[in-house]
Amino acid sequence: MDLTQKPHRRFNPLMREWVLVSPNRLQRPWLGRVETPQTSDRVEYDPDCYLCPGNQRAGGERNPFYPSPYIFGNDDPALLPDVDAGGEDHEHLLISRYERGVCKVFCYSPRHDLTLPLLGTNGIRKVVELWDEQYQILGREDWVSYVQIFENRGAMMGASNPHPHCQIWANSSLPNIPEKELESFRDYFSIHHGCLLCDYLRDELALNQRIVCENENFVVVVPFWAVWPFETLLLGRRHITSMNQMTDSEKISLADILRRITTIYDNLFEIDCPYSMGFHPGPKNVVDGREWHFHGHYYPPLLRSATVQKFMVGYELLAAPQRDMTPETAAERLIAAGESHYLLRNAGSPA
Repeated sequence: MDLTQKPHRRFNPLMREWVLVSPNRLQRPWLGRVETPQTSDRVEYDPDCYLCPGNQRAGGERNPFYPSPYIFGNDDPALLPDVDAGGEDHEHLLISRYERGVCKVFCYSPRHDLTLPLLGTNGIRKVVELWDEQYQILGREDWVSYVQIFENRGAMMGASNPHPHCQIWANSSLPNIPEKELESFRDYFSIHHGCLLCDYLRDELALNQRIVCENENFVVVVPFWAVWPFETLLLGRRHITSMNQMTDSEKISLADILRRITTIYDNLFEIDCPYSMGFHPGPKNVVDGREWHFHGHYYPPLLRSATVQKFMVGYELLAAPQRDMTPETAAERLIAAGESHYLLRNAGSPA
């Protein structure tokens, strides 16, 4: 098959969905919406930022003068811990259930100007350790089914504050996407007697067409079925289900690979690249470790440049995901961005 020029569909085995790839459309003229590039003021402290140390938050509480990463309960949470998760209404097609949960905000650093790649590997390792700690603390609650760690970076992705931070949500039920992935892992294992992502990583390493960066323990690849133009998938070489199973060496490697991929994204369009990212650890109801492989997803919205964003509209909303640039071309551009020195030229000095 000619996957470089002709329209074709690619199958996503994790979500069991198809994506339409149309490389023949790359030369079409563009008169669509153009965004203003997002830039960073690179100030260490912002008196108007409700996440900086010592400042008052929207709910009235004042942050302590925290010297290192800081975690607190979200002042406007999407989930509440005191909801009775057993409540349900069921009237034919009108079905509703209460959802219990916890939402936390995690500031990576007291510095307003230090994005994740600027923290360096040692700084990111502290973040990794706290992610693991929170995953274990929340996971010990009997009512928690799933813990989701994610970061929305940049106003384009809905981030309400530029102070570098992520969020941690714990749900009493298993959310839609992890539930679909779990079904895919289980069905694949029942047929092939192996791990879906272990086998996929083996294929990607053999082909070496879409690998963006790698180290001793982790690989970042533009997935064969990528929907977003520069989407990537982070995979561990060793089969584990969650972060708490990592060795100290693997935690250092995870910090290193996170620094690398976020640096590449910033270099790609020479801005603080917007994205949504998150880790998918195994749900608590995974009783067999072969049913899940710990992984992470990065979804940047940028399309052609720092001022052009991809929108999921029309065919994507009504029929199926569609992309123009092939994942192989995206991987080539990301690899080239890894050789740029944009981030180094514009970096502040980590604390």
